[in-house]
Formats: sequence, C-alpha cells, structure tokens
Amino acid sequence: MLLPGPAVVSGRSDIGEYRISDGSPVNGTKGGYAERYIHSEILKKYPDINSVVHSHAEDILPYTVIATQLEPVYHMGGFLGASVPNFDVESAYQDSDPRDMLINSPRLGAALAETFGINETQPTSPLHTTILQRGHGFVTVGESVEQVTDFAYYAASNARVQTKAILLANAGGGSVQYLSQQERKATAEMNRWIVFKPWRQWVREVERSGRYENELGTPPISDS
Repeated sequence: MLLPGPAVVSGRSDIGEYRISDGSPVNGTKGGYAERYIHSEILKKYPDINSVVHSHAEDILPYTVIATQLEPVYHMGGFLGASVPNFDVESAYQDSDPRDMLINSPRLGAALAETFGINETQPTSPLHTTILQRGHGFVTVGESVEQVTDFAYYAASNARVQTKAILLANAGGGSVQYLSQQERKATAEMNRWIVFKPWRQWVREVERSGRYENELGTPPISDS
C-alpha cells in the first residue's frame, strides 16, 4: 500500500506492507494508513481479488448522495454491471464510533466488503466490481493492478459522461439511454481483456512527463 500520495511515491520506502488477516503492519512498516481495512477486508473475503483502489474522485461523489444511480452509459463502463451499490457507513457504526466517515477498523472494513456481494457462479469473487461510499467516494476491485487502474479511471469517466447526459436530457426534455443488461455483460468482458491497451499508454505518459521519480524501474508491460 502506498504511504504518501501517489504523485510523491518514488521508492521502496514509500510502500507499506500490512497483513491481510487484520491490517496490522509488517516488515518494518511504521504507523498505519487509517483506511487500510478497506483493502485488507476485501482481499480477505475475495481470494480472486488482488488489487483494490479507493478514491475520492469528485466526478463520482454526487452519485453517493442522491437517489440517481451510477450506471454504464458507454462501452468502457460496462464493468460497472447491473448496479453499483452505495455503502452507507452509518449502518455499520456502533454508538461509540466517531462519525468521521472513515473505514478505520476491521469491523467497518468487513461491513464495506460485504457490499460487494458474492458471485454465485464463482464464490471466490465479488458480485460487483465497484461500490460507492456515501459522502466519501468509491472502491473498485480487480484481479491485477492494471485491471483495477483501468476500472478506477473509467468509473470516473463514466460518471462524467452520465452527468453531462442527464443535464442535456433535462434541458431538452429527453431521457438518458443506458447500456442494456446484455450490453453491460458483453462490454464487461471486453473491459477485462482490453486493460493493457490504456495501461501501456499510461506507463509511457508517466515516464515522459518528468513529474515523477521512480527508483524501482519501469513496470513490466504485458503483451496480452
């Protein structure tokens, strides 16, 4: 897990290690990232998941506090699936918990992880790839760093497109045409195998930007 913000990560010392079993630090990691239990409890519950992104993307935040659902509106958002649940941490609080909206304990992390559901055809995987957090942000999961990065990027992109479509529809008296359930299923499969195309581009952009320091070397880029 990255200890500072992603833009200032440069080397091994910026990466903390925590036990999946309870979120406790290991291998010299000092202190703790407060919301690491989002990651540890999801990884504990779903063996097929290897990477988790938690984000406060402002394009998605409005959908965490209104009744309008975040839904796929174009082909790169198919992975969002039939629905995107909205986790309300208030439902998991005990009387003594501070209402700071943080997932800062194994109990709260487990409650959030439950929101992903269980894939009945593959019980080691979640039913949903992405969930919202009321008044906080969203979480998306994947089988690899490349995949979850793709999902996180296009979740925010889909939210931007959906918001614009709703505004145009309201102004013109029309309605938004979301992807059908068949389209969501088919594009979700496409989203899974196409992840390395944008990943290669993002790696090159970071290398050439001059804004980042990387002491660990270029990540491997699959030809898949």
